[in-house]
Amino acid sequence: MKLNVTDWNIIPYADAWTRQTEWFDALIRAKQAGEEYENHIILCEHPHVYTLGRSGKEGNMLLSEEQLQKIGATLYHIDRGGDITYHGPGQLVCYPILNLEEFSLGLKEYVHLLEEAVIRVCASYGIAAGRLEKATGVWLEGDTPRARKICAIGVRSSHFVTMHGLALNVNTDLRYFSYINPCGFIDKGVTSLQQELKREVPMEEVKQCLCLELQGLMQR
Repeated sequence: MKLNVTDWNIIPYADAWTRQTEWFDALIRAKQAGEEYENHIILCEHPHVYTLGRSGKEGNMLLSEEQLQKIGATLYHIDRGGDITYHGPGQLVCYPILNLEEFSLGLKEYVHLLEEAVIRVCASYGIAAGRLEKATGVWLEGDTPRARKICAIGVRSSHFVTMHGLALNVNTDLRYFSYINPCGFIDKGVTSLQQELKREVPMEEVKQCLCLELQGLMQR
């Protein structure tokens, strides 16, 4: 079960969406035709952008189109689950394009696996992270009034093939989250590795750590 890791570095969201959709569609076609294919883990960062999932509410974007332009950001309505989130420089985005059946995973188990990989990455930096009931993603102090999200997760699946994925705040400018109700929440905060550790964290180091955790969990 080979996992092909590709780093797109910094890429505009629209370009990444187009490319991952092409790879997603190609994997589905190959799977249905009984042809060989590769499973992908794509890593990247995006310029300032907001994405709103299928079940998201427009009211969770707190800025007008004109205000978005002033802060140099764009809003996209996309085909993943979940509500609204922010992507930007200093945030590690990971788009696994996988045939879940090859890894004997259902969609719920897959999302749990993504969360577990990020929880382990956080633990490697001495940060205790976990899950929050009925709230997909990875949280710190999730069951307290200080609950804050460090990683958002939203996926799309068709024929047990996945796209979209996770966004881990590494050295993210968290001010951009103040313009939305992140993931639809109005009573919970956001954080980053940098915020928790009080230092900038090397992005390449986090990329390597996340890939190792994902590969280890998927190839058990």
